[in-house]
Amino acid sequence: MADPKGFLTTGREVAETRPVGERLKDWNEVYVPGSLLPIISKQAGRCMDCGIPFCHNGCPLGNLIPEWNDYAYREDWAAASERLHATNNFPEFTGRLCPAPCESACVLGINQPAVTIKNVEVSIIDRAWDSGDVTPRPPERLSGKTVAVIGSGPAGLAAAQQLTRAGHTVAVYERADRIGGLLRYGIPEFKMEKVHINRRIEQMRAEGTKFRTEVEIGRDIDAAKLRRRYDAVVIAAGATVSRDLPVPGRELKGIHFAMEYLPLANKVCEGDFIAPPITAEGKHVVVIGGGDTGADCVGTANRQGALSVTQLEIMPRPGDERSAGQPWPTFPMLYKVTSAHEEGAERVYSVSTTHFEGDEDGRVQALHLIEVEFRDGKLERKAGTERVLPAQLVTLAMGFTGTDRANGLVEQFGLELDERGNVARDAEFATNVDGVYVAGDAGRGQSLIVWAIAEGRSAARGVDRYLTGASELPAPIRPTDRALTV
Repeated sequence: MADPKGFLTTGREVAETRPVGERLKDWNEVYVPGSLLPIISKQAGRCMDCGIPFCHNGCPLGNLIPEWNDYAYREDWAAASERLHATNNFPEFTGRLCPAPCESACVLGINQPAVTIKNVEVSIIDRAWDSGDVTPRPPERLSGKTVAVIGSGPAGLAAAQQLTRAGHTVAVYERADRIGGLLRYGIPEFKMEKVHINRRIEQMRAEGTKFRTEVEIGRDIDAAKLRRRYDAVVIAAGATVSRDLPVPGRELKGIHFAMEYLPLANKVCEGDFIAPPITAEGKHVVVIGGGDTGADCVGTANRQGALSVTQLEIMPRPGDERSAGQPWPTFPMLYKVTSAHEEGAERVYSVSTTHFEGDEDGRVQALHLIEVEFRDGKLERKAGTERVLPAQLVTLAMGFTGTDRANGLVEQFGLELDERGNVARDAEFATNVDGVYVAGDAGRGQSLIVWAIAEGRSAARGVDRYLTGASELPAPIRPTDRALTV
C-alpha cells in the first residue's frame, strides 16, 4: 500500500486548467503544463490498495491501478510506466480522453471523492516519454505471417502493435491522409495534442508496423483481394455512420454532421488550411447532442469566434450526484461540466428540434424546438413550449449508427451483421469469413476509447492463435462484455 493514511489526510486535487480567456486564443491542451507533477505522488497515495480493487472491474483493460499508484507514490516512475504498459498500449490517449469508469468504481468513491486515477495515469506516461522510458519493442523473430489491419483508430493501432510484437508482419490501412482515425480528426487539439499520436506512430514504425494512408478498403482496394493477399485481416473501421436528423429544413446549407465539422478544425492545426471551410466565426451556433462529441463542437466553435453557442439534448438533465438507481460501482450518468462548457455555452435539456428555417439563399438561419418529456416510456411533446433559436451553423452530434457500408467493405468480404447492424463475431473476435476478425466500434458499436483498445488487444490474441495455433497475448475482454451499468 502506498500511504496507509493517504485517503484520510489528502484531499482530491485535479489538474489545473489554464484561464478560459487564455486558452480560447489557442488550440493547445487546456491544462497548465507541469501542474500535475508537484501533486501527483500524494494523489496516488490516496489509493487504498483494496483487497478487491473494483477499479479493475470498472476498466475493461484491467489496468493494474493500485500497483502503478504505489510506484507513483514512491516516485519510481520507470516501474510505474512498466505496470501501466502491461495492460494498455496507449495510456497517454486514455489518460486524456477516457471518461474514467475506473474512478466511478473506486472503492474510496463510496463515501469520498475517488482517487484521481486518470491524472496519475497521464502523469506516469508523460514522464516516461520525457525520460526516455518508452522505447520500441520489436519482435525477437518474425513468424512469416502477414496481417492487414483496416482502420488506424485506437482499436486498429492496439491490434497492430500487439500483432507486430508477436512477430507478424502488419500493415495498417487508413482511408484518411494521416494515421489516427477519430483520434486524429475527431478529437480536437485542445483535448489531445497530436504529438501524442505522432510519437506512438514512430514507435510502431520502429517496431516494424507498416502504414498505408489514403487507401480505403472497398473503394481503392477490393476487400476480397486484400484477404487473398494477407494471412489474416482485422477490421477496425469504426462505427462512422453519423445519426441524422430527418426534420424539415435538414437540407439547408450550414447544417453539418459533427464529423464533417471537427476534422476541418484539426486540419487547420495540422497546417492544411489557413482557415477551415466550415467555421463558426461570427455565427450563432447550435450543437444538437449532449455528449462528448457535442462538447467538442462547443469548444471548437468558441475558439473559432462564435457569437453564441447553444447545446441541445433530448434527454433530461442528469443529476449532480449518484441516484439510488445507479449505485456504486456502476458508471453513473451525471451532469458533467467539461472544459469546453466552462468556456461558454447554453445547455438546454429535454428539447427536440421540430424544423429548421432558412433564408432566401438556402442557408439555415433559425432552429425551432419544443420541450419534451417521457410518459410511460414514450417521448411526448409539451404543447405551448415552442421556441426559436438563431442558428447560422448547426452541428449534429447525436452519435453513430454503425460501420460504413457505402464503400463496399461489408459486401465485398461477405460479412454477416448482428441485429444492431454491427459486424458479427464469435468468442475469438472472428467474423463469418475465415481469417477475418473485427475489433472496436465496427463490432461493438459506438463505445469508449478504453473499450476500443481492449478490443484491439483481445482481437489480436484471436488472430495470433489463428496464425500460429496458440497465443500468449492477453485478451482483457470478450466480445459480449459490457460496461458495468444498471
